[in-house]
Amino acid sequence: MSNLRLYRKACNGEGPAMRNATITAFARSTHGTSAVEVALLSPLYFLLMAGMAAYGLYLGTSHSLQQVAADAARAAIAGLSADERHEIALDYVAANAGTYPLIEAEHLTVGARDGEAGRFVVSLDYDARSLPIWNLFDGLPLPQVTIVRRAAIRIGGF
Repeated sequence: MSNLRLYRKACNGEGPAMRNATITAFARSTHGTSAVEVALLSPLYFLLMAGMAAYGLYLGTSHSLQQVAADAARAAIAGLSADERHEIALDYVAANAGTYPLIEAEHLTVGARDGEAGRFVVSLDYDARSLPIWNLFDGLPLPQVTIVRRAAIRIGGF
């Protein structure tokens, strides 16, 4: 028998003792506890899920850009002069950037040059405003809008 029923039986359901019994029984009741917990924690849970989705898309795009830069540098190493390597790298990115996931080639800026210490460097700057993460939640701390990736490869073999 519940506490409330015992108090009602003892007090014949009347008077201040009954009010105190009702309040005490209500305070000790555990019915609806799960609903209150869900109501308190679900906003935090959804914010966490939105943040994971946003950063997952961003990191996926960043990884794809790094792959494009590395592949362009590997393709460009076949060039015999700095101008030829530069042209091969630009042609590779123009031909293949759109085939990588999450990358739109029109938002990509490519730089290729002979670097210091006998290395050839391909740099990519990507304007990530086209990703859907910027429309999620205003209070979510998001990364920078421009993703910058670089890849370097040694010129002239080993």
